[in-house]
Amino acid sequence: MANTIHVDVVSAEESIFSGEARFVALPGEAGELGIYPRHTPLITRIKPGTVRIEKADGGEEFVFVAGGILEVQPECVTVLSDTAIRGKDLDEEKAATAKQAAEEALKNAKSELDLAKAQSELAVMAAQIAALRKYRQKR
Repeated sequence: MANTIHVDVVSAEESIFSGEARFVALPGEAGELGIYPRHTPLITRIKPGTVRIEKADGGEEFVFVAGGILEVQPECVTVLSDTAIRGKDLDEEKAATAKQAAEEALKNAKSELDLAKAQSELAVMAAQIAALRKYRQKR
């Protein structure tokens, strides 16, 4: 019986993480999800936030995702996200600037669509900054 599960985190541009893990935690639509090896098959949406991967060697990997889709098979977990950034690649200054721009867009929103887009961007940036702070505390 395997004590690990294969994890792939993939963005629109590249594979962000691929490897064996003991445990994966991520932001499901209805709350935090925890995936262990031999988990029941599942497909669900995930919210913007942090995917925490407890690697087979005991180390941890953090990947920020701007929402996406999670597919779980007993031997394999796949996270698909338009935007996925490794914790160590997050940039607080850039995220803060983008958050300010999103707040500005929110104030200047002329239509429901502009408003929804600005709110979505703001949620992603706030989650990215929170992920970054959490990642920094762990180091």
